[in-house]
Amino acid sequence: MSGISASAEGLVRPDELPPAVVGGFWGRLRAKLFSSWWSTATTLLLGYLILRWGFAFLAWSLGHAVWSVPYTAQGAPDTAACHAVKGIGACWAVIADKYRLILFGRFPFAEQWRPAICIALFIGLYVVSALKRFWRKELALIWTATLTVIGLLMWGGVFGLTYVRQDLWGGLPLTLILSTFGLALAFPLAILVALGRRATNLPAVKLLCVLYVELIRGVPLISVLFMASVMFPLFLPEGLDIDKVLRAQLGIVLFSAAYLAETIRGGLQAMPREQFEAADALGLGYWRKTLLVILPQALRLVIPPLVNSFIGLFKDTSLVLIVGIFDLLNTGKVAMSDPVWQPFSTEVYLFLAAIYFTFCCAMSQYSRRLEREFDRGRK
Repeated sequence: MSGISASAEGLVRPDELPPAVVGGFWGRLRAKLFSSWWSTATTLLLGYLILRWGFAFLAWSLGHAVWSVPYTAQGAPDTAACHAVKGIGACWAVIADKYRLILFGRFPFAEQWRPAICIALFIGLYVVSALKRFWRKELALIWTATLTVIGLLMWGGVFGLTYVRQDLWGGLPLTLILSTFGLALAFPLAILVALGRRATNLPAVKLLCVLYVELIRGVPLISVLFMASVMFPLFLPEGLDIDKVLRAQLGIVLFSAAYLAETIRGGLQAMPREQFEAADALGLGYWRKTLLVILPQALRLVIPPLVNSFIGLFKDTSLVLIVGIFDLLNTGKVAMSDPVWQPFSTEVYLFLAAIYFTFCCAMSQYSRRLEREFDRGRK
């Protein structure tokens, strides 16, 4: 056998031998970025542009930036220092002067500690929900208790808290309220609609679900919000009025549920038929089979599009301006309406972009971690 191997090795020419695999950091760097002259040229060009723009941005945002400005005797900001560095450095003093308006909207100044606590509660609720060790029945109680506390803090009127009308809510707390309640209420509705669209033995239910999905998906969110704000009160009994925030929330829930339903239906259709047959063989009823066997696997398959819908809803809350509600983006625009700070709108938009990016990136990274965990379990 050794003779055969030696003769076989002798038949292989040196130019036919496989290339040597170079390991380590430098080996991977060379294989990915400098594997050919075209790859090397592209890497060097992009590296030069990134470094040039990166250093220029750092010089603008940090090196020559103005962080605060003095105030006149009348309380107006003196923006002479910002105008002196315009085009060279950033004027972050606009954020220092307007951050309360941007984050909390028209919420009473003396009571803004309440929406600040609500923001912290929302973030804590997201973190707890993301930890796998809290995935128990008690998590529903945590959500109920946290959202109740948030409602009490925002409304007030009890425990010595001043009552604050909903038309004074705004900024980041309102964005979190609309997106969180929108997802929490739209998700179970979407599951029911997705199951209804597949209910071949209930043609009336299937028809209603199909009409609902096609009607909602056929119009933009602005139209749904406008209908919820203007047309919905016309169908209410006389004397019954629903606040515009609740009407906007209802429109967001109905709109999101239609899109989520189609995503969930795609996961249900991707399930192998054998899973349904195995659940039937175990003697499980329809709802036990769906909740214990089918839905967990179907939702695992559609994590990326679900998270994409969540991120889209978080950003689409800015459309509630059509019904006179000021979320985070719209309170930023209100802050820029001040003639003193109008020339420095770039800084405000960057501040808003950083907030949106932080929340959206956190959702994206969490979804990727879920995908890896579920994929490892499946393997």
